[in-house]
This record gives sequence, C-alpha cells and structure tokens, in this order.
Amino acid sequence: MEKEVEENCELIARCGLYCGACRKYLAGKCPGCRKNKELSWCKTRSCCMVNAYHSCADCTRDVKDCPVYSNFISKVFGFIFNSDRSACVARIQEIGKDAYACEMARKRCQTIKRK
Repeated sequence: MEKEVEENCELIARCGLYCGACRKYLAGKCPGCRKNKELSWCKTRSCCMVNAYHSCADCTRDVKDCPVYSNFISKVFGFIFNSDRSACVARIQEIGKDAYACEMARKRCQTIKRK
C-alpha cells in the first residue's frame, strides 16, 4: 500500500527536492534523503550535514555557482528528469521550508520542472 503525500519539511531533501512526493518514498522503497543511510555518496547531502544546513537554501552561496551542487551528475539528472533543483532551492528561500513542503505536497510534486 502506498503512502499518502504529506506536508512535512523533514521530507525536503538537502538539494531541494521534495521526497514526500517521490514514487520510491511513497512506495516505501526509500526513507527519504534525511534518513537514507546509503546516501553517503551524495556530496550535497554531506556538505549540508557538515554545515548543519536543513538544505542548500540555508547556504549563502548561490547553488548555481556551487561546484558541489552544480556538478556534471546533477546536470544529467536535471536533464533526464526535467528537474530544476536550483529553482527548488530558490523557492525554499523565497517562501520558507514549511510553506515549500505544503506547496509541493499539495501539487504532489517532487521537483520544480525546468522551463
């Protein structure tokens, strides 16, 4: 049985994606970014954890200029999934993490689509 999409700022991935609307999370196949111990390879997640950031939205650096955030793999991921993670981070900065979680849950979206 699939989980329902819920509003929860703890389901915002460190990179700005919303795990609460991810198919793997909803199917119970992934605990989400914050609880997934197998994500030690993710440099964005590690950076946020070392700096005690909830997500990259807490950093003063523009994610588009960040070599950890804007690497080759993330660009390929964004292209394949039509995902604009930097727009997600900007949205969190604009409206706050609680409102972002609410918005993404209401829209049932894991990411903001590239334009």
